[in-house]
Amino acid sequence: MPDVRSLVRHQLMWPLLALVALLVVNVVATPSFFSIRMQDGHLYGSLIDILRNGAPVLLVALGMTLVIATRGIDLSVGAIAAIAGAVACTSIAGSSQESATGTAIVAMSMALAVCVLLGLWNGFLVSVLGIQPIIATLVLMTAGRGLAMLITDGQITTVNNPAFRRLGAGFVATLPVAIIVALAVLGITAVLTRRTALGMLIEAVGINPEAARLAGVRSRTIIWTVYVFAAFCAGIAGLMIASNTSAADANNAGLFIELDAILAVVIGGTSLAGGRFSLTGTLVGAMFIQTLATTIPTIGIPAETNYLFKAVAVIVVCLLQSPQARAALSSVPRRPAATPVKAGVA
Repeated sequence: MPDVRSLVRHQLMWPLLALVALLVVNVVATPSFFSIRMQDGHLYGSLIDILRNGAPVLLVALGMTLVIATRGIDLSVGAIAAIAGAVACTSIAGSSQESATGTAIVAMSMALAVCVLLGLWNGFLVSVLGIQPIIATLVLMTAGRGLAMLITDGQITTVNNPAFRRLGAGFVATLPVAIIVALAVLGITAVLTRRTALGMLIEAVGINPEAARLAGVRSRTIIWTVYVFAAFCAGIAGLMIASNTSAADANNAGLFIELDAILAVVIGGTSLAGGRFSLTGTLVGAMFIQTLATTIPTIGIPAETNYLFKAVAVIVVCLLQSPQARAALSSVPRRPAATPVKAGVA
């Protein structure tokens, strides 16, 4: 039987319990919450909706995990997501073959290329010029929205392209494409960081950048890489968001998604101080954030207080996950085992 104290100390214990608690609340409020039905060859249900709607948050959180593991932060991912949607939709709308599959492929490729360039810019500011990550990415967070507005002329750009629509609202083998893409990126990231030396190098840079440099690790290249990856993941998320509505809204697309991503990473057990990270924890954290967003209207929380309720729930989970809280809970004395009676003793 596993030691209770070791379970309490595990970094995923409280996020998983919080996620289960949210699911139980939803079942109590909506008894059919776990129901999954097949309609027109596609799976539908509340759980499927949580996974699909949480795919953009998971993608952004994956990139944020690696950035935070290097002692960094990226506040520009929401703006990058908006830019990706703006570039793709503007390109499709301006094409003479708006509904062609090739038009969507070219538009999405252009959008991701722009996102990679933006990631290179963030990495340059942080790794080459030595600017603090929060300041370096705050620049693009502010200017990025303006750039997206400039691309769309300040208007909501709508498109009519079935191939583009499929990314956010399509299905493959009964599952939403968004879920498959997010899980594929998660799997590739896990392989690259856990089956190669990349993950160890990222952790080494996050634990002690100077020691890693003296050991021969190219810290500048590692930092540059994680910011490019974060921007790439944000670009995919932005394409999903725009694809789901077949429109680019520079003002609202990806709004506050950077905060949800940071919360998902922290809830999943990755320390903001850098070093070791957990992709599994990030997955749990992203699902917690999305399930919480689904739970708030389900239990009748007023719309004007949902952010407060969300903040309180996140704070509770983070407090329970803190080393001090886990140490206090694990210090509860256990009942001593009964002393066996020796044979032959009267």
